[in-house]
Amino acid sequence: MARAALQIGVRQLAHKAGISSMTVTRFENGHSAGAPETVAALRAALESAGVEFIPENGGGAGVRLRKE
Repeated sequence: MARAALQIGVRQLAHKAGISSMTVTRFENGHSAGAPETVAALRAALESAGVEFIPENGGGAGVRLRKE
């Protein structure tokens, strides 16, 4: 959902995170992303691009774009 909100492709996110596009695809398909460092790299890349992660608040965790 975060990548779609940013309107970026798998390859762009992979490049920003410094991981392979196959790793991004596996993660998005619900497979293990491997090391915790991989998840941290994805999160950091998305946050630097303007995504805010919203914690669980009874309605489920989510994402939104940061206000400028």
